Amino acid sequence: MAFVTPYRKQIIITIGIGILKFGIPLLLPLILKYVIDDVINAEMPVGDKYEQLLWLMGGAFFLFVVVRPPVEYFRQYYAQWIGSKILYDIRDKLFSHIQQLSLKFYSNNKAGEIISRVINDVEQTKTFVITGMMNVWLDLITIIIIIVILSFMNIWLTIAAIILLPLYGLSVKFFYKRLRDLTKDRSQALAEVQGHLHERVQGMSVIRSFALEDYEQEQFNKRNTNFLDRALDHTRWNAKTFAVVNTITDVAPLIVIAFSAYLVISGSLQIGEMVAFVTYMDRLYSPLRRLVNSSTTLTQSIASMDRVFEFVDEKYDIVDRDDAKTLKDVRGNISFQDVSFKYNKNDLPVLKRIDLEVRAGETIALVGMSGGGKSSLVSLIPRFYDVTGGSILIDGTDIRDYQARSLRDNIGMVLQDNILFSESVRMNIMMGNPNASEEAVIKAAKAANAHEFISSLPEGYDTPVGERGVKLSGGQKQRIAIARVFLKNPPILILDEATSALDLESEHLIQEALEELAKDRTTFIVAHRLATVTHADRIVVVENGEISESGNHKELMERKGSYHNLFQVQNL
Repeated sequence: MAFVTPYRKQIIITIGIGILKFGIPLLLPLILKYVIDDVINAEMPVGDKYEQLLWLMGGAFFLFVVVRPPVEYFRQYYAQWIGSKILYDIRDKLFSHIQQLSLKFYSNNKAGEIISRVINDVEQTKTFVITGMMNVWLDLITIIIIIVILSFMNIWLTIAAIILLPLYGLSVKFFYKRLRDLTKDRSQALAEVQGHLHERVQGMSVIRSFALEDYEQEQFNKRNTNFLDRALDHTRWNAKTFAVVNTITDVAPLIVIAFSAYLVISGSLQIGEMVAFVTYMDRLYSPLRRLVNSSTTLTQSIASMDRVFEFVDEKYDIVDRDDAKTLKDVRGNISFQDVSFKYNKNDLPVLKRIDLEVRAGETIALVGMSGGGKSSLVSLIPRFYDVTGGSILIDGTDIRDYQARSLRDNIGMVLQDNILFSESVRMNIMMGNPNASEEAVIKAAKAANAHEFISSLPEGYDTPVGERGVKLSGGQKQRIAIARVFLKNPPILILDEATSALDLESEHLIQEALEELAKDRTTFIVAHRLATVTHADRIVVVENGEISESGNHKELMERKGSYHNLFQVQNL
């Protein structure tokens, strides 16, 4: 309702127009009654009958040909306009929400399932707005108007007409809850299909290289079959709903026909009134049938809305404090004080009692065996995760006292697998600063040793790079990632395996660019290849979540501890 409330005036206007739209056809049975009883069967000269018929039909044609079409147009237009606007607002809110969810959430949920909620489930909420907020009310108002008209015509026939309404209401209530649960199950099954498909499309190169087509077809069929089963369960229950409710709506007119015919035969009802009553029965039970359709449609949309708002209610792991301040004028002194960390409550600690003082402008290399906690340690600095124990200080202030966005504004990151978006090279570099000038973009590309290869691309800086940068080599992607950090120009730099898995020429060019980038910045380098970090001011060895050694290359080699052993093995 929070999304609907801003459009309440438009909704009221649309319902008003809708009452006109549905109200005008309700005159047809009355016109028919008047023509039969007061024109055809009336005792008056034929000429007068023609004159009355002419005036009556002239007014009716004016109403149906001139008045009703624009009413119909505006009713449809405003209903769709309101639905589309609310969908826009919900998707806008969801995208904002998606950007604030923690990396922990994304590590536990498939991208395809999230996309399914934002696209498929949100689309269903439009049905709720148009059907639930407008059509259902219009159908109920139409039913009330018809019952009032029938009551003025004949109260006993009216009772006969509505005698089955309580049974209709009970049947809808009985079928509704189960239908909602089945719809939710079906939506979840569809999201699983979409999540699996999204993952497999991204990993198609792996499927092809391992010749897994038959195996993957079997895996997809399992999920597709599960969706089919859920869809058929839903269809069976939906069919039962229609069978029962439509039987009730079919029996009710038969009761009216039988009773009204008896009244005509006994002389207490005119034939025109009988015709009008039977015609109104169709008008009365058509909205009821629509309400059944609406109830099943609404059930589907409400089940989808459950999933959407279940997603909206997902809590943020990283939340700014009420008095959080903006991080400005960063010198770059960083202090880890008794830092411990684990990803989930019941997991073993990844980091244990880390104490580390880093001076402004210093380059710190974090080395050690895989799984030791190096990447986890640097991911705490931009608050991708919050420490479980202890604190991290920048220039003497706990990073949790700063707004997370302003903290990340001052940190530049180059990762092993940098994500590039499918747009142009220019746009990917400008992620570092969306307001940068053309000259600044080219300067950043030159600093990253990327300008030469970019200029040789078919459309230069306007060349699309494909999804995740698929059209570029690993070295080219890394240099674009470095260029956008040059453009951002942050005081703190994090390089996480930025040169691993590259050829020697690319590594040389990138190493050169990184050394230029690290000048006069506080820099953290996570590396497995120790030869690339011998220049660091300090090398910190992280083993099993703890710091085991610290010093420059010469000092650690003379100490002949873990670093010395690792270096010797790599040289061999």
